[in-house]
Amino acid sequence: MALTWSPALERPDLLAPAVLEALTADPRLAAVEVTAIDPELADTAALVEATDVTAGQSANCVVVAGRRGGETRYAACLVMSTGRADVNGAVRRRLDARKASFAPLAEVEAATGMAYGGITPLGLPDGWPLLVAPVVAEHPAIVIGSGVRHSKLRLPGPLLLEAVAAAEVLPDLMG
Repeated sequence: MALTWSPALERPDLLAPAVLEALTADPRLAAVEVTAIDPELADTAALVEATDVTAGQSANCVVVAGRRGGETRYAACLVMSTGRADVNGAVRRRLDARKASFAPLAEVEAATGMAYGGITPLGLPDGWPLLVAPVVAEHPAIVIGSGVRHSKLRLPGPLLLEAVAAAEVLPDLMG
């Protein structure tokens, strides 16, 4: 099934409030596109199987919690769907944490206002670094979540790095 893409700001009904706010706040993000999907296709494997989006276009945003001495630090990690984040190595070191693991889903949803299967780097809470795999940073058109399960966003990786102040390329992010 071929997806139909349109400018994201023309379809606020397909965006989580925090994502809409991020897109509205930065004119550079006018190039971001959105497409409606069946919520059952929010997970990458289902999306790739049912649509014209390939695994090589799809990127996953996961949130990691790092802990040291009673303090918890969060980071979002953006990796291609064909790989995974090196949570216990690269991410733990970047967060200067003794332990790191995927953040509990309920905490992530509460902090971001986004739904599981739609977590995206646009509109994340202030203070959360966005750690980006080099392949994502260079990709001409990555497909990511929109904050909700019933749509996806498409944008160039370099634009994401430019527009998200907390974004940084972490060379060894994908383990």
